[in-house]
Amino acid sequence: MGGNLGDVRGSLDAAFAALSALPETRLLRTSSLYASAPHDASGPDYLNAVAELSTTLAADDLLAALQAIETNAGRARPYRNAPRTLDLDLLLYGARRTASGSLVVPHPRLHERAFVLRPLAEIAPRLVVPGLGRLADLLPHVAGQRADRLPPC
Repeated sequence: MGGNLGDVRGSLDAAFAALSALPETRLLRTSSLYASAPHDASGPDYLNAVAELSTTLAADDLLAALQAIETNAGRARPYRNAPRTLDLDLLLYGARRTASGSLVVPHPRLHERAFVLRPLAEIAPRLVVPGLGRLADLLPHVAGQRADRLPPC
């Protein structure tokens, strides 16, 4: 999850609360916040985090719920990689690999982004990403990207 417009910390806190309130879903863990430059875009720095959920929702239903949370937070999609109030991506769905018209899991660019890998490593350091391998082996490939862990508020 992330954002770079408006009260991003407030949006992320509200998103964590909204995730906790999803039906058939439990929020298990959240990472610290990380600051990063926009990836393939311009605009202010992003704040990013990851959350681990336990859910019985189908992957497509979970994606729809995430998109509804984004919309409620004022997310607009005027163009690709536009600045945003809130962005919620479904990175993984257990050990499953899925590709449909609206969803690819694991997220197809997960392994290319420090702002995803570093917070993910914080909450799941021994994670093996389906089709990509151990998280620890992916991290060196993004070593040159800035993703600074922020102190707690």
